[in-house]
Amino acid sequence: MIVLFTIVGTVLLREQLLTTSAVGAVVVGFALQDTLGNLFAGLAIQIEKPFRVGQWINVGGREGQVQEITWRATKLRTKDGEFLIVPNGTVSKETVLNYSEPTVSNALSVEVGASYLAPPNDVKAAILAAIANAPLASRAPEPKVLVTGFGDSAVNYAAHFWVADYGVEREARDQVRSNIWYEFRRRDIEIPYPIQVQYDRTEEPVRSTQHIASAAALLGTVDLFRTLDLDTRYALSKSSREQLFAAGEAIVTQDAEGDSMFVLLKGRARVVLEPSGQEVAVLAAGAFFGEMSMLTGDRRTATVRALDDVTVLEIGAKNFRELATANPGLLDHISDIVTARRIGLDDARASASVVAAADPRPGFLDRVRSYLRL
Repeated sequence: MIVLFTIVGTVLLREQLLTTSAVGAVVVGFALQDTLGNLFAGLAIQIEKPFRVGQWINVGGREGQVQEITWRATKLRTKDGEFLIVPNGTVSKETVLNYSEPTVSNALSVEVGASYLAPPNDVKAAILAAIANAPLASRAPEPKVLVTGFGDSAVNYAAHFWVADYGVEREARDQVRSNIWYEFRRRDIEIPYPIQVQYDRTEEPVRSTQHIASAAALLGTVDLFRTLDLDTRYALSKSSREQLFAAGEAIVTQDAEGDSMFVLLKGRARVVLEPSGQEVAVLAAGAFFGEMSMLTGDRRTATVRALDDVTVLEIGAKNFRELATANPGLLDHISDIVTARRIGLDDARASASVVAAADPRPGFLDRVRSYLRL
């Protein structure tokens, strides 16, 4: 019977049978499209291995740890404990971010705002200390902190650090953020509230009376000003400018023009001869430099660069002229000191195979009086 039916269908109903077969093939093709797509995508994943079981990946904006890879789908476990099944066809069409390749270490970042009153290097040091105290933050690669912008109420910082396993990303960020809060509190660094309202603020002077008095006291330990009484030093301190330089900044640059000198109030600075880069001295609080430019208008004879965040008192030629006018014996006192320092610097230049500047001329005081119009 079956044989007879086949013969009749083939001979008498051949066109109808071919049409039905073609339609059937199309229907079956559409029905198996997704299945075949997932099958071939799964085959490609198995061959190329863009990720493996146990690795953390991001597919189409969803993160998870790979639990299983089948011919049809990839199964992920999210950080919230959800079980996510992603068809292999979808995986093949989406951008896949593998957090575990080429190494399992991952870079993370957290952002924080700090008061405009806090020097950036102080804030960076506090954030780095906070990262160092976070157990989940790796020590290598070395973490770093960058200023990312100046906001409406805070200077914005981004702390970049690494973790050994992306799976602890949330906990690592939590540790660093928590440590930053405590570190800021210990160092009196304010995290400002976001402010969108207008309010009255009592402006504090840039230099308080205490700052001026402290600088005046330090001037008493400086050779150039040791003979001055406290009131005179206080007046000089008050009329001069107190400035802050970040670690690594050049306070003065060799061969640059200048008409002021500097007294180091806080921090350390390094004196270097250009172009050899020879270090002449490392200065600490109480040291001074730049006096030749203030007294004679000569160009800077060396580069002085901050080693730490440093605070300096800048004394201009105008301020010193008023001081010398009121204290006629001051120029005689400083002559020997300045001459000795200049000779020492020239000796250092000679040892560095740099053409030495001429020794201070016998008419040094005449040059000073002429420049300061005394």
